[in-house]
Amino acid sequence: MNIFRSLLGKVWHDPNAAEVVKISEGQLFLVRSGTIRGARECIYNDAMATIRRVPSVEHNFQLVITRVYEEGDQELLEDEEETDEERVFLISEELEFHTGVTEGEPTFIWRDLDGDVDEFYEFVAAGTNEPTRAFFETCMYRAMYERKFRTSADDTQDSDLQQFIWQPPAKKSKGKASPRKASSKAKNEDSLAGAMRNLSAASPSSSQTTAPASPPASPKAKKKTSASDPSMPALIDEEAELHLWNRESGFFVKQGDVTARVVRNPASGPFDFWLLASSEDGQLLAHKISSDMNQRWSTKMQSLTWNYVSDSGLQSSWCLRFETPQAFEDFQRIFTQSLWEGLNQYSWDKAKLEEQNYVMSSNVEDVEMRDVEDEEDEEDAVEDELDKSEDEEEEEEYPEEEDGMPTVLGKGERNSQLTVGYKGDRSYVVRGNNIGVFSHTGDNQVKYYSTISKIATPKGKEFNPKQVMLHDQDTKMILMNPADQNSLFSLDIERGKIVEEWKVHEDVTVDHIAPDSKFAQMTPEQTLVGASHNALFRIDPRMSGNKMVDKSGKLAVASEKGDIRLFDSIGKNAKTALPPLGDPITGIDVTANGRWIVATTRTYLLLIDTLIGEGRYTGSLGFDRSFPANAKPIPRRLQLRAEHVAYMEHSVSFTPARFNMGEGQEENAIVTSTGQFVVAWDFAKVKKGLLDKYEIKKYEDYVVQDNFKFGDDKEIIVALQNNVLAVNKKSLKRPTRASLGTPTHNVRSRSSIVNSPY
Repeated sequence: MNIFRSLLGKVWHDPNAAEVVKISEGQLFLVRSGTIRGARECIYNDAMATIRRVPSVEHNFQLVITRVYEEGDQELLEDEEETDEERVFLISEELEFHTGVTEGEPTFIWRDLDGDVDEFYEFVAAGTNEPTRAFFETCMYRAMYERKFRTSADDTQDSDLQQFIWQPPAKKSKGKASPRKASSKAKNEDSLAGAMRNLSAASPSSSQTTAPASPPASPKAKKKTSASDPSMPALIDEEAELHLWNRESGFFVKQGDVTARVVRNPASGPFDFWLLASSEDGQLLAHKISSDMNQRWSTKMQSLTWNYVSDSGLQSSWCLRFETPQAFEDFQRIFTQSLWEGLNQYSWDKAKLEEQNYVMSSNVEDVEMRDVEDEEDEEDAVEDELDKSEDEEEEEEYPEEEDGMPTVLGKGERNSQLTVGYKGDRSYVVRGNNIGVFSHTGDNQVKYYSTISKIATPKGKEFNPKQVMLHDQDTKMILMNPADQNSLFSLDIERGKIVEEWKVHEDVTVDHIAPDSKFAQMTPEQTLVGASHNALFRIDPRMSGNKMVDKSGKLAVASEKGDIRLFDSIGKNAKTALPPLGDPITGIDVTANGRWIVATTRTYLLLIDTLIGEGRYTGSLGFDRSFPANAKPIPRRLQLRAEHVAYMEHSVSFTPARFNMGEGQEENAIVTSTGQFVVAWDFAKVKKGLLDKYEIKKYEDYVVQDNFKFGDDKEIIVALQNNVLAVNKKSLKRPTRASLGTPTHNVRSRSSIVNSPY
C-alpha cells in the first residue's frame, strides 16, 4: 500500500481538494444476502464513487455514490417529490467495507447501516484499472484510521491499516448480522457512527454547539459540577462521549468527553431526577428525566439517545456513548429506576422483584420474538415495491362544496374523532356537535357523503360527543355525552338522530366503551363493554331500567397508571396483570387471535406477546392463564428515533395505535400518528426485532386520528383537524430529512363538516 504514499501526499492534504479519489464508472446495487429474496436490486445503473473529506470535521471522510445521468435524463426528476441523486456514507469500521468479485467484475461492498441486517451495498467497478481500485481501497482504510484515532494517517505503515481489512466471520446465525468483536473505545466509536445513521460528519451550527441546559430548581445546580454538591448526590457517574445531532448535515457531532451523572434533586421532592453532563470546563447540560426525553438505548453501541425541548421550543437530539459495556449497563439500570420512580412517585426498592424485571426488560431492543417464522410473502413485498409507481395513489381531498350542503361551521371547531366503518363502507368524523360521513370510493380516495348535524339528546339538548363507537352492523352509533356520564346515547345512522338514551347505572359512570368482541360490530350483537375508573361491566340495551349486566368475555384493559390486565371473564379477577412502566396508556388494541397487544403511551407504543412460553401453561395465552411470576412477557417499545424527532419540531404525542383489521386477515401493520405525521410499522419486521423500522408521512395540518380501512391493509383513513383523507400505505416514506421536514401538500378543507374560516 505504501507504493501510493507520494500520490497520497498530493491529494490527502490539499485544502482545496474536497475529493480525495474518484472512480468515474460503475453500478450500485442493494444486495439482500440473508433472506429468501436473495435479490440484487440495481439502485444506480450508472454511477461514480468518491471519497470526500468533511471540511468542517477534521479526520472525517465520506463515501459518496452519485448517480450519473445521460443528457436529458435529469428532466425526468422534475416532477418527483424527492430526488435520489446520491447516497452518502460516513467512512468507519462499522461499514465492514471489503472488496469482492461478482460475475468476474471487481466490487466494493459495505453494510447498509440504514437497512435490514442482511442488506449490503455493492459498487461494481467494471472497467476501472487495478491501480485505481487499489488506491481507492487504500484511501478507505486511511479514512477509517483517521476517524478511529483522530490523527493523521501520514506516518502509518501497511501493518497499521491491516486492522481495517474486513475478515468474514467464522460463524453466522441465519437472518442475523455477524457480531464484530468489541475492542477499544476508538473502535466502538466507529460502531456508534454506523448505528446512528452516519454519525458525526459535520459540526453543528453555532446555535447548537451550546447545550440547551435546563438545570434543576436547586440553586446549587449552577455549580461547575454537581459531583461535590452534597444536596444533589450522584446516583451514578460514568465517563462517556457527548454527541449532538446536527440538523443541517444529518449527523451526530461529538461535543466532547464528559462525565455523565444521574442525580436526585431533593429540593423538588424525593422523586425528581436529572441527567447531567459535565467536562473539565463545567456543566454542559442538565435535563430532567421524564418520558418526554423519548430515550432509546442501544446495547450494541453502548449508547443512550434522547430528545430535549428548550424553553424557546427548539427540539434537539442528544447521545451519550459509554466506554465499556459495564458502564452502559450500570447507567441504564440507574436511569431506568429513576425514570420509573419519577413516573410512579414510588420507591423502586418497594416494587416486587418480578415487577422490576418486567420494567428492565422493556429496555431490550432488536431481539427477535418467540415463535416468529420467516414471512413467506417477502417476494410479494419486492413485487409490490416494483409496482409502486403504477398503483400508488396520492391521498385525495374531498370535493368542493356544492349547492344544498349544510352551512359552514363556526370558527374554532376542529375535527376531534374518527371511526371507520365495518360493513357500510363509510367513515365518520366528529366535529363539534356534527358528524361528517364519508364514503370510500375503492381507489384510495374518500368522498364527502353527508352530515349528521346538531347532535342532541332525545330531549333536544345538544352536546359534543366525548367518544363514539359503531354498533349493530354499522346501523347505530353509540355516543358518550360528557355532561351525562351515567348514560349512553344510541344514534340511528340512517335517520341521522339520537333515538334512545341508555341509562347504565345511577351511581356508576361510563368512562370508556368497547365492542363485545373483536368483530362484534359486524354482527347483530347488542351488548357492549363499559369501564369506569375502577370497574368493568357489560351493557345490554335490551334490559329494562339500568343496562349494566355481567357476562363472560375476554378483554384487555389498560389504565392511566400504565398497568395492563387481561380478563377471560368480566366480574372476575384478571388472569394476567402486567405492572406499569409508569406512563399512562391512552389506547390499546389486540390482534384477532389474541396473541399480540399494542398499547399506546404518549411517547412510545408497547408491544406485548401474550403467548406463555414457560411453565405449566406453556402455549396458552395470557387471557386464559396466568404467566409464571418469574416469566412475564417482555414488553417491546416502538418509538421514533431521537434524531428523527429533532426534525419534527414538536414533542412526540401518539394517537391510539391500531393493527390493520379484517376477518380472516392476519395483521401485518401498526399505524398511529403524532402531530402532523402518520407513522406505520411493518409488523413482520417488528416481530423479528427490528423495532425502529417505520415509515412516515407529513401533513401541514395536525392528525387527529387514523385507522386502516376495514379489510384493507393498504388504505389508511386519516382525519386531520380540517380534512379527511384516504392514504395508500405505500405513500409513506422512510424517515429522512426531506420526508420529515417537507409537507406533502397544502391541505385546506372544502366541505362544511371540516371547513372553518381562514
